[in-house]
Amino acid sequence: MQLLFLGTGAGMPSKARNTSALALKLLEERGAVWLFDCGEATQHQILYTTLKPRKVEKIFITHMHGDHIFGLPGFLSSRSFQGGDEPLSIYGPPGIKEFVEMNLRLSKTRLTYDIHFHENKEGVVFEDEGMIVEAAELAHVIPSLGYRITQKPLPPKLLMEKATALGVPKGPLLAELKKGLDITLQDGKVIRSEDVTEPGDQGFVVAILGDTRYTHASVTLSINADAIVHEATFDAGTQELAKDFGHSSILDAAKVAQEAGAKRLFANHISARFLPEDAGMLAKQGRAVHPDLVIVQDFAEYNWQPKTRTWLKNKQD
Repeated sequence: MQLLFLGTGAGMPSKARNTSALALKLLEERGAVWLFDCGEATQHQILYTTLKPRKVEKIFITHMHGDHIFGLPGFLSSRSFQGGDEPLSIYGPPGIKEFVEMNLRLSKTRLTYDIHFHENKEGVVFEDEGMIVEAAELAHVIPSLGYRITQKPLPPKLLMEKATALGVPKGPLLAELKKGLDITLQDGKVIRSEDVTEPGDQGFVVAILGDTRYTHASVTLSINADAIVHEATFDAGTQELAKDFGHSSILDAAKVAQEAGAKRLFANHISARFLPEDAGMLAKQGRAVHPDLVIVQDFAEYNWQPKTRTWLKNKQD
């Protein structure tokens, strides 16, 4: 799993940061990419990466402000032009279906795939055998969602040497053992799964939050997360102003991570008032509350290391 930040700015694009978009790359886990928000020119940002639009199977929108959705019509069209024919699911607050369908209708855009919309739903919004996504409303000036993405525990790992030593032949019996099932050999010997397997890795938990002032809902979504992606539109000196606009300061974001017991805080949605050289100042303020904090930049990519449960930044950035 990788987190690829396509846009990390707030409100409008700047020379240093594009508007909000984040790719959760699940290529190893499910051969797909999930996109969170799709601000203006997201498809342009994608051109500078190895990400393929046809691999995007789900888009999660946090709220209906333009810096989070104005890139959707163009992205959906390009996905069609570039050979995307698999269905796409879009999750988000009320209005996202109308916004997309109106743009496609007025521009007379015909897609080569179906879109399935899921609006205004808190709690579990998606679940299959490998993943679960939960949503909750945050505290912005319009309805804004946060998402908690949990990878379910991975299957047990088969210890081939032990299985072979106990006489298990190659074939479907090995698969049964890996699923956690006991088997009986032709000679009547029972092989217990726990004797020839070790527990699989624990799955990851990532919280990706929309625009919000400090709220306990953010903490709840982020409990014991391996990473939180949290907006930090304002600095410590303008914390009260942040509340007035329904946003968070770097201190608010750090407070959420600290109270949730989260490991890594990725702070994004940085106001254009801050220049690239201000990132160090923002990081210093936030790390006084939560030490494991990164002010992310556009195109930064972080790789999840399940063995050590740590994050490694892609060297190309």
